[in-house]
Amino acid sequence: MKPNFTQIAQFPTPARIGLFVVMLLLMWVPIALPIDWFVSATYGNTEAARNLVTILTMPLLYAEFVLLVVLWGRFVYGQTNLFKRYGFRQPRKNLRDVVRGVSVGLLSLLLMFVLQSAFGWVVWQFPQPTFARIFLEGAGVAIAYGVAEELLFRGWLLDELQRGYSAQTALLTSSIIYAALHCIRPLQESIQFPALIILGLILVWAKRLTQGRLGLSIGFHAGLIWGYYIVNVGQLVTYSDQVPEWVTGIGRNPLAGIVGIFSLGAIALWIRGAARRQGRVGMS
Repeated sequence: MKPNFTQIAQFPTPARIGLFVVMLLLMWVPIALPIDWFVSATYGNTEAARNLVTILTMPLLYAEFVLLVVLWGRFVYGQTNLFKRYGFRQPRKNLRDVVRGVSVGLLSLLLMFVLQSAFGWVVWQFPQPTFARIFLEGAGVAIAYGVAEELLFRGWLLDELQRGYSAQTALLTSSIIYAALHCIRPLQESIQFPALIILGLILVWAKRLTQGRLGLSIGFHAGLIWGYYIVNVGQLVTYSDQVPEWVTGIGRNPLAGIVGIFSLGAIALWIRGAARRQGRVGMS
């Protein structure tokens, strides 16, 4: 008897999401485990070996995620292009949204450091000779992470939640899940959790503000990462230690501090207001 995968579309939302994750892991683990074993046997249990495993296995995981989305759309929902539903449509408008988002995200991150510099909490340093390489390298890393995470969280996850819950519930749930999955870290970095929830809200409202396109969310997310990369990897600031780390950002992460929380909070109020004025706060 031929299996009827369309019945999965009627499953409760947690069951659908859980089944998708299980299927993804079943595709990934049988390949990732041998890679992990081979690298560990060859190079030992060193940090370099663990980084190599990550480099080899994570792109594979994401490629399988994209493939599974294609199959999920075809066999579960009877849709040939879920990516368009997720927000990859209207290429020209999406590209403009990306540029706008990168500009806002990058400037927002840099302004956090400018504010801290004004209070004497950080001191700007002269760029290193390798700054041009770091600048370009950061742009590539930022766009890659922005596209990957927005497709996952504001694309697939948000869409699955909106199929079973109200727009408001999907907004809050996706933001909490996003924050929780980024905070599997030492307890002293738990201050980052509220900032990441606020960031998750911003990225959903950015999508709704642009009629469901993902470009603005991708751009804003990438802009934050790019700014963080430029400042920290480029060693553009040093901390004066005039205030505790939880103010400026634990581990030099501006989102893991009070400054980051208040800055993102202000951006969230602004973008939510813009979406509300257009009547799009509750849109998918």
